[in-house]
Amino acid sequence: MSTAARSELNALLLFNTLCLTAMMAIVPVIGPIIRELQLSEWHGGLVVTASGVLWMLMARVWGRRSDRRGRRTVLLQAAAGYLVSYLLLAWGLDVMLDEPPAAWLTLSVMILFRGLVGAFYAALPSVSAARVADTTAPAERGGIMARLGAANALGMVLGPMLGGLLVQDSLVLPLYVAALLPLLGMIWLARVLPKDGRHEHSDSPPVRLTDPRLRLPLAGMLLAMSGVITAQMTVGFFAMDRLALPANEAARAAGMAITAVGVTLILVQGALSRFGSASPRLCLGVGALIAAVGFALVSLLSSVVGLVVCYCVMAMGLGLVFPAIQTLAANSVTAREQGVAAGSVTAVQGLAMVVTPLLSTLAYEVSPVLPYAASAGLLLVLAMMVGLSRRTPETGETDDNSLANAP
Repeated sequence: MSTAARSELNALLLFNTLCLTAMMAIVPVIGPIIRELQLSEWHGGLVVTASGVLWMLMARVWGRRSDRRGRRTVLLQAAAGYLVSYLLLAWGLDVMLDEPPAAWLTLSVMILFRGLVGAFYAALPSVSAARVADTTAPAERGGIMARLGAANALGMVLGPMLGGLLVQDSLVLPLYVAALLPLLGMIWLARVLPKDGRHEHSDSPPVRLTDPRLRLPLAGMLLAMSGVITAQMTVGFFAMDRLALPANEAARAAGMAITAVGVTLILVQGALSRFGSASPRLCLGVGALIAAVGFALVSLLSSVVGLVVCYCVMAMGLGLVFPAIQTLAANSVTAREQGVAAGSVTAVQGLAMVVTPLLSTLAYEVSPVLPYAASAGLLLVLAMMVGLSRRTPETGETDDNSLANAP
């Protein structure tokens, strides 16, 4: 890899880390903010769902736009929109916390600004993945996508830490600080990304979500992301109900489990980036099996240590799954379709964010173990799909070692 390519990759990695750090910084403060604004818990869920809907709707739009207009242009435009939207969200919450307005107005403002944050953020992982696909051969993509995944996992860990450290003096101070983080990444990106004028711009062909070439990576993202969201949504309740912990200790146990997930993802994807020649199909199938074991063990290891161990096993598997999904999607299409393909993966990720919170919590009301058992079952289905797809020629996927970015 040339010095310029290495500098560009490092800028993309830092940019994605800073943007996800900003996104996750709200996690420790959203509960107290909801309570201070005199809203109900379901209002917070509605805000998150609205953000997920816009994420889902905009991901393919951004990806297709980057195919037409160029990666640099779209990435910097979306990052600027993300920064401004985040600042508006912080400012709006600051004003409303000072003197809470009527509940309908508070909820409307939160849905609007948080929705804009989700709409602009949808561009960042998809266009970044498309840029990686532009500049790497299929045999190298697994390792680079793993590094991109590790950068995002680092943001998952740093965001809640930042929010927790800064929240002591003000509920919105973490948001103001977090809103400025993408600016640092934008400055570096603007310096190192080549100008789009040097590349031929062409309309990307229509790629549907039902495109057989993307069937496996899109199904993989839907099933795997549903497992991640299930684990996040239910861990606090599970710690209280099955581990019989009081609320404060349950929150601490949940925080330990989620932090362990982030650390494990960093370690697994960091290691995978050093051995990027591994088959993405193999990583997807093996990772799905390992993650399924982690979900299945939750009902058997009834202690805080056991919960953390289960979440680490889940993360080990998912750390193999997510880079494999991005690599398979990139290797399945041509160079002109990379943006819309990556956007399709991100759109399905957003779909999981919209649907899974409600389904997982409804399943939890039936039995605390049911969401975990269902996630284990879905991941086993994914592993079976990987095995069956080897014998399905009509999927349209290119071979793992073939050059996908031919004209």
